[in-house]
Amino acid sequence: MKTFPAALLALFLSATQLSAADAPPTLSLAREDHWLIVRGPQIPGGEIRTNYLEAYCRAASTDADWVQHTVIAHTSEVLSLSADGKILRLRDTLADGVIVEHIITAGDDAVDFQLTARNPTEKASEAHWAQPCVRLSAFTGFDEKTAASATDYLPQCFVFLEGKLTRLPTPQWATQARYTPGQVWCPRNVPRTDVNPRPLNPLVPSHGLIGCFSADGKLIYASAWEPYQELFQGVARCLHADFRLGGLAPGETKKIRGKMYLVPADAGALLARYAKDFPEHGR
Repeated sequence: MKTFPAALLALFLSATQLSAADAPPTLSLAREDHWLIVRGPQIPGGEIRTNYLEAYCRAASTDADWVQHTVIAHTSEVLSLSADGKILRLRDTLADGVIVEHIITAGDDAVDFQLTARNPTEKASEAHWAQPCVRLSAFTGFDEKTAASATDYLPQCFVFLEGKLTRLPTPQWATQARYTPGQVWCPRNVPRTDVNPRPLNPLVPSHGLIGCFSADGKLIYASAWEPYQELFQGVARCLHADFRLGGLAPGETKKIRGKMYLVPADAGALLARYAKDFPEHGR
C-alpha cells in the first residue's frame, strides 16, 4: 500500500483547511409556520425572517378595507426541503382555487424564487398581487420587540430614484392614507389605485429594487421581483418588493421570479447584478 510522506500529508491537510476557511459563507433555508427563514453566518443575528406570504391581494386596494376587501385567504404547505437546506418547495392554495407553487433556492449570497401560479377553475381570479414581508430589525441593529411602527431604521433603507440610491425618508414623503404610517412607491405600469393602502409617495422608482444597510454598514439586504406591483416600507421594520399577478383567467398560468440579495455594501456591484437578473426593469 502506497503511503504519503508525513510532510506532504500535513501540507495537503493544511491546504484543505485553508480552502474551507476561505470558502464564502453560504445561506440555507427553513420553514416555521408562515415564516421563511434565511440563515447564514454573515447575517447579523444569524437569520432573516419573512412572512411568506403575508397576503394575496385584490386590485382597487389603495383606498379599501384591508380585511373586508383586499386580502384573499390562502393556505400554505411545505412540499419538500432538501437535506442541506438549499431548496424549499411550497404550495399555496388560494380561497378562489388558484394554486401557486414556489421553488426557493439558497445560494452563497442570494436566494432565488421561481413561482408558478395557475388557475385550474372556470372562474377568473381576482389575485392581483402578493406580499412577502421581510423583517429587518436585527439586520439593521434593533430589537424586534420594538418594531411596531418604528422609523429608526429608515436612514439605513433605500430605493432608487432617477437611477440613484436614495435613503429613506425620500423626498415628498407622504403621510396621509387609509392606514398610517409606512410608504409606498408605485411603478409606472401599475395603477395607483391597486397598491397598499399606506401613504403613497408621488415619486416613481427607477428600479424595482428596495433594500437596507446592516447596522455596521458592511452588508446590503435587497430584494426585487418580476413582475412587481410596488415597493413598500412597512410598519414592523420591514421592507417589501411585492410581486404582481395581475389576475388569472380560467385555465391561465403565470410565472413570477424574485431575488433576495445579501451582499457586501457595494451599491454599484448590486446594481450590476440586479440589471443582469432583471433586464426587463431596465426597459
